[in-house]
Amino acid sequence: MLVHSASARRALRAAFFLLFLPVFALPLLVIAAASFAGGWSGALPSHLTLTHYQDLARGSTVTALLTSVLTALAASAAALTAGTWAALAAQGLGRRARRLLDALFLLPVAVPSVVVGLSLLVAFSRPPFLLNGTPQIVIIAHTVLVTAFAYQSVTAALSRLDPAYEQSAAGLGARPAYVLWRVRMPLLLPSLTAAAGLCFALSMGELSATMMLYPPDWMPLPVQIFAATDRGALFTGAALAVALMATTLLVLAGVARIRTRAGYR
Repeated sequence: MLVHSASARRALRAAFFLLFLPVFALPLLVIAAASFAGGWSGALPSHLTLTHYQDLARGSTVTALLTSVLTALAASAAALTAGTWAALAAQGLGRRARRLLDALFLLPVAVPSVVVGLSLLVAFSRPPFLLNGTPQIVIIAHTVLVTAFAYQSVTAALSRLDPAYEQSAAGLGARPAYVLWRVRMPLLLPSLTAAAGLCFALSMGELSATMMLYPPDWMPLPVQIFAATDRGALFTGAALAVALMATTLLVLAGVARIRTRAGYR
């Protein structure tokens, strides 16, 4: 560690927990407590109940959660494919062209996501690309918003690769396609799985662009959370949020397991 004194390390740990708990952990704990609250008039819930979760099981929450998962999986796969392809292609470009490509991929995250939603709504509301009111336009919006993270992750991983592996394979007569699929891609697998997890998590929580584009038969869970809290059902919204967080963490845990195995390979 940079700090060698035991007292200084204890002070740093105490400062970390004092900052971490109120800013990061406490809001999550409040949401978890609110999801079980039957009422809340003081510092703590007045009594606990499972009614909100029982209502979720009987309502359209399962459909909305499945919609979110399918949207996030499709958007993550598309973003990872496009981002990886672009990052590999950018290695053969000059510095100026690479900077231009970086700017193009970062532009959707540099502007508010509601702007991305509005631009897609305008672009795909007329033939020949009439996608307004379809699930595809929601998936496209999520893909546009998360591809930058996949592109940056793969680009950073490519910059750290040791070229000796590829040079050795090429020196032994391997074709470029074989070097790509059998040498470079396995080395990139840990970064690819990390990028996939990040894209999935960001897509699961996306709301602004989704609100402008989603059709009635394709409502992701964040939209349902907003609708519940907007009509004053805060405890129901908290239960929905817990379901969203739990599903996201479960998928990320699976991705982390795959990433660990890829790292050992």
